[in-house]
Amino acid sequence: MSTTATTSVASTTSVASWDDLVAAALLGTERRTPPVAPRPGQDAPSALLDAAALSTVRRRAGLRPAPSRPLPGRAPEDPRPALPTAARSRLALLLADRSAPGRGGPRSAPDLAELLPQWLALANHHGYRVPDALLPALLDAARARTDLRPEALTLGGPRALWLARLNPDWKFALRGAAGRAPTPLPEPSDVAAAPDDEQLLWEEGLFAERVSLLASARHRDPAAGLALLSGTWSTERAEDRLMFLDSLRDDLSPSDEPFLEQALSDRSRNVRATAAELLSALPGSALAARMAERSRGCVALTTDEPTAGERIAVRPPDECDSGMQRDGIVAKPPSGRGKRSWWLGQLVEATPLDRWSEWFGGRTPAEIVALPVTDGWQADLHAAWCRAAVRQRSAEWCRALLGTPAVAPVTAGEAAPAAWRDPAKLLSALPARERAEWVAEFIASHGLSDAFRLLGVCTVPWAEPLGRAVVDALDIARDAGSYPWSFSGVMGLAERCLDPSQADRLEVLTAIPDETEGAAPGAGGYWAEAFQRLVGTLRLRAAMQAELAPT
Repeated sequence: MSTTATTSVASTTSVASWDDLVAAALLGTERRTPPVAPRPGQDAPSALLDAAALSTVRRRAGLRPAPSRPLPGRAPEDPRPALPTAARSRLALLLADRSAPGRGGPRSAPDLAELLPQWLALANHHGYRVPDALLPALLDAARARTDLRPEALTLGGPRALWLARLNPDWKFALRGAAGRAPTPLPEPSDVAAAPDDEQLLWEEGLFAERVSLLASARHRDPAAGLALLSGTWSTERAEDRLMFLDSLRDDLSPSDEPFLEQALSDRSRNVRATAAELLSALPGSALAARMAERSRGCVALTTDEPTAGERIAVRPPDECDSGMQRDGIVAKPPSGRGKRSWWLGQLVEATPLDRWSEWFGGRTPAEIVALPVTDGWQADLHAAWCRAAVRQRSAEWCRALLGTPAVAPVTAGEAAPAAWRDPAKLLSALPARERAEWVAEFIASHGLSDAFRLLGVCTVPWAEPLGRAVVDALDIARDAGSYPWSFSGVMGLAERCLDPSQADRLEVLTAIPDETEGAAPGAGGYWAEAFQRLVGTLRLRAAMQAELAPT
């Protein structure tokens, strides 16, 4: 097509939508006037085909019709290996299916849209890059689903950012994805060789590029990364200061304390709260020591004279002074919460956990948790210890607060003495294997009805005996004639989290069972379809893994 022809067609297709072009092509130019003006000597069908060809190129390039402008620079190189042929075809299929998740097929067919996050994570694990032709579809998928963005932008790499600058629909990529670097981190040798380029990128780069650079610098040299942030801290916007501060979390060290102490005086309340949280995660920090001293004045071991038994006596603070507020204590409690209990909880959760053993005669966490608490303060005290155990990643305290699965509370809101416990959060601090074993025993004792949140914190694929416990509980529910839709959430998790090698063992469950007396009508058929879908999904996941495996 000549330059003149291209300009002529471009001027008409700038106002003609793709749907209008398709409609004219389907009905024919004799029945419907095309939305394009033919050039001199050109007939209507030819003009329509030229316009459709140009529009197709624009769609594939990820560009919207617009007035002409200077061509963009070349896309940056991405040295990562290309996807294997079978994996590339699989990605195209997953992206094409995303528009109608869970619909358009039999109930026993796998839900491809739910497998896309897992596929992206596995592809990134192997270090692949997305094919250039699939970048627009990948960015469209990430635009529609925020849960895909971190992995999608990692797979897209530097070319995803380059392409996102050309289409305002993809501007989310330029803001980063929840603080996670969307592009491959620069090699240390590259950064060290060009410190001026690094400084220029930090001062003038896009937010996503700056987050990526800070994460890389922190991982390589925490002090150098902190120096980079300190140099522009006072000029950053409050929301950016918050995101940058949160990015210090992964490589947090005692050397960060002076900077975080200064951030306690930040004009943004959210920045101050985050700085206080990070400081409380450093057991040797001055803030942790100040919080410990305040907690020691509120919680102490005492002896009950009539029974000569030891108890924990609690006397919450009478006020929230300016020093407490500077250290991150929020003075105003939520609706329905007492002020003094609110202040007490914040003090205790910011106190280093090892101090309690020191103050309580060398007792272990399990022995401390077992001590009675006076005047009805047990729930507040133990809830604060739970938050501290999760924040400080103390597996020993989490075990003590969790207790045994057989007597664990089933919900965080139950009206029971142990209502302060949130097993899902406490489990997150335990090793993956121990987590799976605890949840498996919980399911054996309590069934699946209250296990959904607990299953969500277990590492994928589920380690044994967890996978077997889930399948056995589903089989028991089926044999008992339970309403099958009550377990659809757990069945969906099983499709994504069970080890794919379990598919053959589950084949026997795909048969339609005999209906028992009192069973929900049609339940047997539903259960059979659900297990067929489970087996089919597991086999599909196994195929995906094989396709992505390096040769």
